[in-house]
Amino acid sequence: MSVGAPAPAAREPVLEVQDLEVEFVTEDGPLRAVRGLSYHLEPGEVLGVVGESGSGKSVAAMALLGLLPKTARITGSARFEGDELVGMGRDEMNAVRGKRIAMVFQDPMTSLNPVHRVGAQIAEAIMASGTVEKKDAAQRAVSLLERVGIPEARTRARDYPHQFSGGMRQRAVIAMAMANDPDVLIADEPTTALDVTVQAQVLETLVAAQAETQAAMILITHDLGVIANMASRVLVMYAGKAVETGSITDIFDRPRMPYTLGLLGSLPSIDAEDERLTPITGSPPSLLNLPPGCPFAPRCPMTRARCLEEEPQLRPVGGPGHHAACHFAEELSAVDRPDEVFAVTAADPVMTDELEGPQP
Repeated sequence: MSVGAPAPAAREPVLEVQDLEVEFVTEDGPLRAVRGLSYHLEPGEVLGVVGESGSGKSVAAMALLGLLPKTARITGSARFEGDELVGMGRDEMNAVRGKRIAMVFQDPMTSLNPVHRVGAQIAEAIMASGTVEKKDAAQRAVSLLERVGIPEARTRARDYPHQFSGGMRQRAVIAMAMANDPDVLIADEPTTALDVTVQAQVLETLVAAQAETQAAMILITHDLGVIANMASRVLVMYAGKAVETGSITDIFDRPRMPYTLGLLGSLPSIDAEDERLTPITGSPPSLLNLPPGCPFAPRCPMTRARCLEEEPQLRPVGGPGHHAACHFAEELSAVDRPDEVFAVTAADPVMTDELEGPQP
């Protein structure tokens, strides 16, 4: 099927992340929240980052902007327009955060101060550039609220956050993110806890904001439906690592990682009314003491001895840019539907001979 936004022509990446590691010091030992994550972001493109809660999606994003607590140990590299973000000093980071890279959090109250008027907070973000007077910033704040669809924006700019609905607060945060025409927008689960109609409105606002600023976007979500409609490229995360990367067509039409296939099987489709959902059983592993082997092995219907002993690394599995972390990725080339893999093991945890193929 044909889904997603068209991929822009390849240019010099605006962001290059290499071997990013995030480890938290806990009483029970080190927790490796992000493990060797690498990706790049092209100017103007939308990169969808998808995975279950606890997969490391949000932690990886916050690590770029120095938003993690002091207990976090961050290593690796994240170069933004030539500047290294990992280890960047506070003053330098303040010049990047909110101005060159803006973030839309899943809870808008994280970004909005409840004791200040919404318009004043947006104006403050505009004045952070140091080149705009207070009066002009106030006028631009109203203009931004209008652009993100806030009715009677001049009047509503004088309201406090609690006087806005959840969807309006999220649109106000998107307006704030647009304030200084950033080069990168990071949207972290921007529609969480909103009803379906409001979700659609917020996503439309986000698309419009990205188009107006011409910013590249990292869209973090657990919802593959959102990814299908907005992203041009996808990065699937599990247990702190990238387990599959590729174009929208690669991920939706030619998945080569069982976890990705399972996520697709959990996605309702109006095109297949007679098909049952095939959810992934079990839960993601604890990142405190990961056992050897593939972290997805306890939940994977294709698990074999090698999977329990050796963790697979990302490797090319198809067309340009398509990579998957699965020892037996090629076997999925003959699979047309998620239930051909996941439903087989509903009563029996062992794969059939036909799907299992020869043993390594």
